[in-house]
Amino acid sequence: MYSKELTKGTLQPIILKLISEREKMYGYEITQEVKKLTLGKIDISEGALYPILHKLEAKGTLETEKVYIGKRVRKYYKVTVEGKKAVEEVTQEINNFIDTLNLIFNPKPAL
Repeated sequence: MYSKELTKGTLQPIILKLISEREKMYGYEITQEVKKLTLGKIDISEGALYPILHKLEAKGTLETEKVYIGKRVRKYYKVTVEGKKAVEEVTQEINNFIDTLNLIFNPKPAL
């Protein structure tokens, strides 16, 4: 598993990208899907997840839908129309960042 210091700045882009690829997701589902996709290398705690979700909802990037399952309420998150642009921007930014890291950690030999 990667350190929290290493993953901290990437959690918001990861969460946004994952939700944007599906119609809607709820919190626990997000944490489990990230764990599954990364083969357990990224584990998002509830303490890290929900502040990010609430921040994105306050910015209008995400909207919520409450679904009652018996006596329990499940809160689903989905990307808003405005949020789709944010997903594109953050995806481009993270890909550029990865390219920049590759310049440092995987330099091409000089010809």
